[in-house]
Amino acid sequence: MGLRLSIGFRNSLAAGMFVALPLLAAGFAGAQGVPASSPPPAQEPVTATPAPASSAETPIMAAAPSNALLESGFHHLYELNFKSARTEFVSYQRLVPEDPMGKGAEAASYLFDEFNEKGVFTSEFFLDDSKFLKGVPGNAEENRNPDFERANEAARSQARALLKNNPKDARALLVITMTDGMESDYDALIVRKQLAAVSLTKQAEGEATALLQIDPNADDAYVALGAGHYIIGCLPGFKRAFLWFGGVHGDKELGMHQEEIAAYHAHYFQPFAKILLALAYEREHEPDKARVLLGELSQEFPDNPLYLKELALVTPGPPKP
Repeated sequence: MGLRLSIGFRNSLAAGMFVALPLLAAGFAGAQGVPASSPPPAQEPVTATPAPASSAETPIMAAAPSNALLESGFHHLYELNFKSARTEFVSYQRLVPEDPMGKGAEAASYLFDEFNEKGVFTSEFFLDDSKFLKGVPGNAEENRNPDFERANEAARSQARALLKNNPKDARALLVITMTDGMESDYDALIVRKQLAAVSLTKQAEGEATALLQIDPNADDAYVALGAGHYIIGCLPGFKRAFLWFGGVHGDKELGMHQEEIAAYHAHYFQPFAKILLALAYEREHEPDKARVLLGELSQEFPDNPLYLKELALVTPGPPKP
């Protein structure tokens, strides 16, 4: 896995995230002419000229022994071992209480756990427009996840406090992008508050752009940017027009390219971006590209049955006699 962030170690998500953080409200259309088996060509997705680094700026990821807990926690997250992931994220918080990523990662573990339980990580979900465009079955109160809500708000508040003291704190910008992105997914897919989700998607896009202006190599930000562009870009025309007048724009091709950057160069959210892309390739009838990504994920996370199941679905069987 390529890695362009300035760090002293390799990650196993990133999400989103994550991560991040991740953004499962998006189904990504396959980009034409960009091989899935190699990193996409560089592209400048933000119009503003990146600000030069200054001594006052905080490195997005500083190498420290305690970061091994984050690395291991995210690895467990992608193995769907949410309990172990949370244990390590909470341990990290005790060791590095000033870093909002610890609480943000804990929030991601609650959200991913619910997504996994409700089948969001599957092609069955992504290929069904009644689910993909409307969210999981059930009402908001039935689906509400108070553990996620508390952890996510705590991470956001901590990141905002850091940004108040230093608006160019890249780590805090990454976390606040992650928390707003995750809440957007939560609103869209779990509690089905679509207008709130669109507002947070726009907000996360602005935060990701600000992060990239400070650190052009902060490739985790492309998860939020790519998702925002693609989600809006794949809506029906009349909805896109309505959002356009509200200042919310979408570009499917740009969104896909940004998501590919995350899939090959992000840190915490690299595996997350890969599974999103794989499912999107299935949605866009490009199983060969999906197969490459799912094969890579299956090798890296052999204990995750989801990747193997999805890989089997896009792997041709023996020819019929």
